[in-house]
Amino acid sequence: MSTGAGHGTEDLTERRAGHGTERIALTPAAGDLLRRLREAHGPLMFHQSGGCCDGSSPMCYPAGEFRTGAADVLLGRLTVPGVAETVDFWMAADQFARWRHTHLTVDVVPGRGGGFSLEAPEGVRFLIRSRLFSEEERARLDD
Repeated sequence: MSTGAGHGTEDLTERRAGHGTERIALTPAAGDLLRRLREAHGPLMFHQSGGCCDGSSPMCYPAGEFRTGAADVLLGRLTVPGVAETVDFWMAADQFARWRHTHLTVDVVPGRGGGFSLEAPEGVRFLIRSRLFSEEERARLDD
């Protein structure tokens, strides 16, 4: 399946190379869970649609299983210690338009996750913690 690369998707990872401000990060707990999920399911990806219910949480899928396209933005490629490849984090463009001034951190908490997200059977769910970018960080971002 296509991840949308080269099909009109906006890749913010290329534009910000070298300026030192990342849009997305992981907590250690999220990294631990991603290592377990990677072992069980292979390479992974995230998508956050901003829709209601499950869509408002980051959903974790096997890489390429969720089709991205022109209506999605690649926020970052997350490095997870112990995982060979990065984990791409995609967000619906309309959601990104509202959250573009925030730094996002993927965390994991007890509770039921989204029905299609890989962590659902684990009794935990991914969630986003956010904070506004500082003036200095905003100045380094060129979008």
